[in-house]
Amino acid sequence: MSKQARPRVEAFFDERTFSIQYVAADPQSGECAIIDPVLDYDEKSGATATRNADRILDYIRERNLSVSWILDTHPHADHFSAAAYLKEKTGAPMAIGEKVVAVQKLWKDIYNLPDFPADGSQWDKLFADGERFFIGEMPVSVIFSPGHTLASITYVIGDAAFVHDTLFMPDGGTARADFPGGDAAALWQSIRNILSLPDDTRVFTGHDYQPGGREPRWESTIGEQRSGNIHLTGCKSEEAFVEMREQRDRTLPMPKLILHALQVNMNGGRLPPPEENGKRYLKLPLNALDAAWG
Repeated sequence: MSKQARPRVEAFFDERTFSIQYVAADPQSGECAIIDPVLDYDEKSGATATRNADRILDYIRERNLSVSWILDTHPHADHFSAAAYLKEKTGAPMAIGEKVVAVQKLWKDIYNLPDFPADGSQWDKLFADGERFFIGEMPVSVIFSPGHTLASITYVIGDAAFVHDTLFMPDGGTARADFPGGDAAALWQSIRNILSLPDDTRVFTGHDYQPGGREPRWESTIGEQRSGNIHLTGCKSEEAFVEMREQRDRTLPMPKLILHALQVNMNGGRLPPPEENGKRYLKLPLNALDAAWG
């Protein structure tokens, strides 16, 4: 690939949620995208903060970058998105995949929010599978990557693929597929689509749970994923992968913030509006999800 098509990628690891946020910048123009930013939330106190997002803004200012896009790969179930906050600070448009509408329709029923607009209007742009755009001079393409969620997408920016929960580092395997709207067979196909990219394509994951207690890592290549991913080398067929994934998922508890986060993230990262006393309140449905007791 040409030098112009190789973004400068800076990662920001959030220890609380094991999330990795990214700034992908065009070295030529200084245009950049912020990908999957985290809005800090402490479930014990109900406190929110913008420490992660402000760290990203500091980096952008220090390097004199210009934000073209604020991109989410999907509505996250384990942290709040800082997209709306960063739009307020930068003026850059927010975007996500067009299938977010299906997620909104599913979760508005779970939360019993009949007046919630499940039309994707909370974002400035909804990307379709195969859609293309630019960050400065760098080409970007969108790959619809369902399975982990109904709406997951991959952004391929030059030689870098931002896959979030579809693939982890090779020693971490693959994403769970048991959330409402998830599907292990769809996840298998999404992984095959991503692995069809050139071997030297850089792969940036959205989480790292530090297998074995190692230091956090987030960058690999398509070739390394194909040859070394522990969930792929042991599953040579879709049937084997689906069996492995579904069996593993049955042992996993739901993320502790899933019911907190989805109501915020299906609204573009916007917190609920203040009530008459000036306070904001989350809505937590009881017995909406199956528990993994243990």
